[in-house]
Amino acid sequence: MDEALLRSLTPTVIAILVRRGADFAAAEDAVQDALVEALRVWPGEPPRDPKGWLVTVAWRKFLDAARGDASRRRREELVEAEPAPGPGEATDDTLQMYFLCAHPSLTPASAVALTLRAVGGLTTRQIAQAYLVPEATMAQRISRAKRTVAGVRFDRPGDVATVLRVLYLVFNEGYSGDVDLAGEAIRLTRRLAAEIDDEEVAGLLALMLLHHARRPARTGPDGRLVPLAEQDRGLWDTGLIAEGVGVLQAALARDRLGEYQAQAAIAALHADARTAGETDWVQIVEWYDELVRLTGSPVARLNRAVAVGEADGPQAGLAALAGLDPALPRHTAVTAYLHERAGDLATAARLYAEAARSAPSLPERDHLTRQAARLNARPRA
Repeated sequence: MDEALLRSLTPTVIAILVRRGADFAAAEDAVQDALVEALRVWPGEPPRDPKGWLVTVAWRKFLDAARGDASRRRREELVEAEPAPGPGEATDDTLQMYFLCAHPSLTPASAVALTLRAVGGLTTRQIAQAYLVPEATMAQRISRAKRTVAGVRFDRPGDVATVLRVLYLVFNEGYSGDVDLAGEAIRLTRRLAAEIDDEEVAGLLALMLLHHARRPARTGPDGRLVPLAEQDRGLWDTGLIAEGVGVLQAALARDRLGEYQAQAAIAALHADARTAGETDWVQIVEWYDELVRLTGSPVARLNRAVAVGEADGPQAGLAALAGLDPALPRHTAVTAYLHERAGDLATAARLYAEAARSAPSLPERDHLTRQAARLNARPRA
């Protein structure tokens, strides 16, 4: 049984049912029922046309549900219009499913969950495990999202920027349970890149590949977080780095810079350095300048301050922090790091401990706590 094939066909089959007149929620339910049937039937009787088989079975599942709902006249009319079984339709509506699942009326959390379900083909249980929430909670979130987009039709151009934000949210969740969300985000972004010719889609794919290449070195054998400067670069995936750089170079050559291309360029400069000491911080600052120009993002300004501190010294980095909100996530940790670089170890230790108390994850909290303990253990002059 090729489960990867089933997952890849899911968004197209849902879209075909929607195009025939089913609302999104009913189409998605029918396709999920068809997938269950495929898992039962295909091992003994594999179809010659998997997509056509799924479309036929899903449409019949939808019609069965429609026949049981006499109050919906439109669905009763659809019963009379059942297409004859045959080869799957040639039109690929996968791209439309990306746009539908990233609809602006959805919250980011709902858009991510719906994308993983309808485009990624994951089960509700898998998504719930990945987000460490009860399955019932995730089921409610997905149901609400489906109701929200139930009346949306495929008659307007989709917002690529919103789709990319959703995919980036998926990637940044990392992985837990039996679903690797970072890997899933890369898979979905590859599919999007195959569907649409857009520099920022390529930029996001390159960014994901370059970040993912460092994943084996991000944690030690004991599960501790390993900062970029201390990572064993021999563990980095050179194949992913080469692919990411190639995708990025092709995008940059078109001279339509966007925020994901700028972030990928920064990641590529880190990947290009054989050691932390060989990092081209001056060029990284220049790319952060571009990123700030494009987005005005306070997070980009914060990361730029770190790069300035490396390129021009810690005092310059601290000056670059001026004007940023101290409540910004990681602001205290960055300030601690720059104070340590400047030799003010007492202030750095105090700030590391403060940053640990508000760290967003257990590994980051443990890392910052160890940083504070390390400095506090040093003999004072």
